[in-house]
Amino acid sequence: MAQEEIKVEDKTKEIGFFEKYLTVWVGICIVAGVVIGRLWPAFPNTLSQWEYAQVSIPVAVLIWFMIYPMMVEIDFSSIKEAGKRPKGLTITLVTNWIIKPFTMFFFSWLFLRVIFQPFISDALSQQYVAGAILLGAAPCTAMVFVWSYLTDGDSAYTLIQVSINDVVLVFAYAPLVMFLLGLGQLSVPWNTVLLSVILYVVVPLTMGYISRKYILKKKGKDWLENVFLKKLDNVTIIGLLLTLIILFSFQGDVIVNNPFHIVLIAIPLIIQTFFIFTIAYGWAKMWKVEHSVAAPAAMIGASNFFELAVATAISVFGISSGAALATVVGVLVEVPVMLGLVAIANRTKHWFPEKV
Repeated sequence: MAQEEIKVEDKTKEIGFFEKYLTVWVGICIVAGVVIGRLWPAFPNTLSQWEYAQVSIPVAVLIWFMIYPMMVEIDFSSIKEAGKRPKGLTITLVTNWIIKPFTMFFFSWLFLRVIFQPFISDALSQQYVAGAILLGAAPCTAMVFVWSYLTDGDSAYTLIQVSINDVVLVFAYAPLVMFLLGLGQLSVPWNTVLLSVILYVVVPLTMGYISRKYILKKKGKDWLENVFLKKLDNVTIIGLLLTLIILFSFQGDVIVNNPFHIVLIAIPLIIQTFFIFTIAYGWAKMWKVEHSVAAPAAMIGASNFFELAVATAISVFGISSGAALATVVGVLVEVPVMLGLVAIANRTKHWFPEKV
């Protein structure tokens, strides 16, 4: 058993054609999405009809393609072993729930209410800060599996980190947001939370588990790792690029109609993302956590559960509110910024001890 785990962990993923030029493809897909949304509005309008509880079913399917290769890699018997390493969990839980919501409040207030005060009305800046808080209080559920995959993260440990954060989110999200916003009560769209967890964690996890068991039984471990998984190498990247096209086709009008305010909102969101990543990643380095755990731990806090944030902003403040716009900007900046953090994590692997 131990030998099998070491073999899986030491496996080095080669940089493929899509991964090598990922920044270029992301830029092309962002532009393509905006152009499609503007010139062919029937495309996003049609896709938006396939939505439930603010969760896009087409996007969910593409996220399955992104997450599935990582779920197949998980050796489920190693999950209990991952749970015996508490440092990574401690880092992500403290960062996500004790540090991140308050630093998001600080940066958004500092920039949107103080520094950018001459450019934004008082009422609108308050709503922008509210949208940023909704983002900051919701750690990532789905895309962190992609970031973990791209940084050679420990699949089993990433699953544990995401699952425990989802449990905490159910109990902590509403009280945190109500405290930071000063609201007496908050209508959190719990159907969005439940559906997202089912679509982005339970479904691909089940598919991966069934696939792994079947392939191991019929073809063996060597065929699984050296044939099947290699064929899936580019599936995650292709799924990511197609997701970008869809997401940005939805936001084409927003980008074109609000370019200046989008830039102003994006600045504190980007600073917050790098700040939280630095805290978690630096903490992991100080604690000598192996890179396959450290990178996903930092990525979970740096990225956001934007489906929940957008849905909450719409339900509380309205679809045309400044809060809703701020959460949408979170969607716009997240993928490019997170890919930059992935590149940083991959270039600094030598800072961390190897797993033994």
